Amino acid sequence: MFSCAHPKYTLSSLDEMGLDKWQASFRSELRSKLGIPVIEASVQEMNFKPSATFLRREDDGTMIREWWEMTTEPDVVMKYVVMKPKKMEGDKAPLMIATHGHSNSTEISAGIYRNEHERSSGEDGERNVGVQAVQHGFIAIAPAMRGFGDTRHPNDIAENNNSSCLDLYQRDVLVGRTPVGDRVWDMMRLIDWAFENLPVDTDNVVISGNSGGGTVSIYAAAVEPRITMSVPGSAFCTFERSIGFMRHCACNYIPGIMTLGDMGEIAGLIAPRPFCAVNGKKDDIFLIDGTQKAIEVARKIYDKAGAADNCSLYIGPEGHRYYKDGAWEFILSHLNK
Repeated sequence: MFSCAHPKYTLSSLDEMGLDKWQASFRSELRSKLGIPVIEASVQEMNFKPSATFLRREDDGTMIREWWEMTTEPDVVMKYVVMKPKKMEGDKAPLMIATHGHSNSTEISAGIYRNEHERSSGEDGERNVGVQAVQHGFIAIAPAMRGFGDTRHPNDIAENNNSSCLDLYQRDVLVGRTPVGDRVWDMMRLIDWAFENLPVDTDNVVISGNSGGGTVSIYAAAVEPRITMSVPGSAFCTFERSIGFMRHCACNYIPGIMTLGDMGEIAGLIAPRPFCAVNGKKDDIFLIDGTQKAIEVARKIYDKAGAADNCSLYIGPEGHRYYKDGAWEFILSHLNK
């Protein structure tokens, strides 16, 4: 089946077009596949401007947490947790957008747990990326992504289901949108807000998360140049060896995406900005052989961009989880000084 895709943005087309033209054309078409122009047209037609509301603040002794919510579209409210070090080394701090994966909780990235299962996911599975960021001197934002938390369908909320991704997908495709595109749009609006309201270093904007959060980390960096580094966990793999070989959540699927390119080529849109895929050797839903194949493609594009050292793969010894040692070794060594 996959042989009929005939991707447009291959390594061969890159050689023919040149890197700058290849990236510009590919990025434009990827934005369209995600449905971002549909959202842009809708909000422009309604003359809509996002707005944020402060909810509450907490000092837990190690950091300051603030709860906010932002209206990113007229009928969409995104909640998010802002985490700040109690003492900053300078006037500004690097920014980490810590994206969560498929979970009943949208605040594990922020180190907020309602039960021992969530604590194990955050601590043992190292998914508390926002907490890790603050420990390294970052300001971190942990957003609740669409289809999760309060944005679930009322039936899913009543039944305590993890997400409403299928419901979101089915409605999105009717109007030329996708759940990934919705979430990328929200991350872009979050960057707008952070640049205007937080003492963040705009030259150091990192996005990282596990699984579904890793997926958003890839696509957001591919289409949003203000993101200076992408470190996806348990998400980077060829389509054939991940969402193409087994049933995944509907939110992963972007109609026609393989007619443009595969994950390796999409990562090439991030070049020369630093990119590190963090995957588990035993991950049984993003198979490591597909990850290795995809990173080889990405590395060739980074090499053409003159930034071979900015593209990396860290393989953890276990399965589908985050690996903070590999992630943070890369992040700290690739910050803009």
